[in-house]
Amino acid sequence: MVSLAIEGLGVRYGRTQILTDITTPVIHDGSIIAVIGPNAAGKSSLFRRIAGLAAGEGQVHIEGVPDGEQALVYLPQDTSASAALTVFESVVLAAKQGRSLKVTAEELERIDELLDSLRITSLASRYLAELSGGQRQLVGIAQSLIRRPHILLMDEPTAALDLHRQMEVLSLVRRLADERRMIVMIALHDLNHALGYCDQALAISQGRMHRFGPCATIIDEHLLEQVYRVDGHVERNSLGQPQVVLKGPLL
Repeated sequence: MVSLAIEGLGVRYGRTQILTDITTPVIHDGSIIAVIGPNAAGKSSLFRRIAGLAAGEGQVHIEGVPDGEQALVYLPQDTSASAALTVFESVVLAAKQGRSLKVTAEELERIDELLDSLRITSLASRYLAELSGGQRQLVGIAQSLIRRPHILLMDEPTAALDLHRQMEVLSLVRRLADERRMIVMIALHDLNHALGYCDQALAISQGRMHRFGPCATIIDEHLLEQVYRVDGHVERNSLGQPQVVLKGPLL
């Protein structure tokens, strides 16, 4: 059983402290954690710190990853890559992770299935430079998922996608987290997506953890007021699912 826990994490760039003392309980496999908060709250810095790309205090505890398997993959907001590669080539390179470029029939089948799941099979022979921002974002998601990590950090992976595509991607991530027993931490701006697809939420405000816990408990009128500075509440829709209803900004 794979688990992740972060203890007292902080990030400093020069003299500026971006994050301070972010601590969570143990997160178990199969869980999707929504990382929420306003712009510049420190969500991207948290992912970079967990991935080992930013220095700072604290500890990241990862347990239970079998030897030889991919522990963690980080998908940043900027998914730009070599324009000289086609979509298919870029996903193959991600799958091989620096190993021999000889591709097995099983690997080809997995790549084809993943491209089909993301509905980007038609893009396979196109060069990355030819793609729109949303298409490149989908390719970046494919590159991350093909590596089959036990822990996946996704920094606003749906930001450039239309609503239908957002729901497709989040449904796929939800299914794969359940099937592969992945831990997924995903930065989201849409709180209704967090309520609909995620198990728990980590709310960050002004570089500190505001709250951590089940989405339906964390996302409430107090969070909307104190973290997002908006007037709103959470109510049940006709299907009994929680959803955020906004009235307007707080002055």
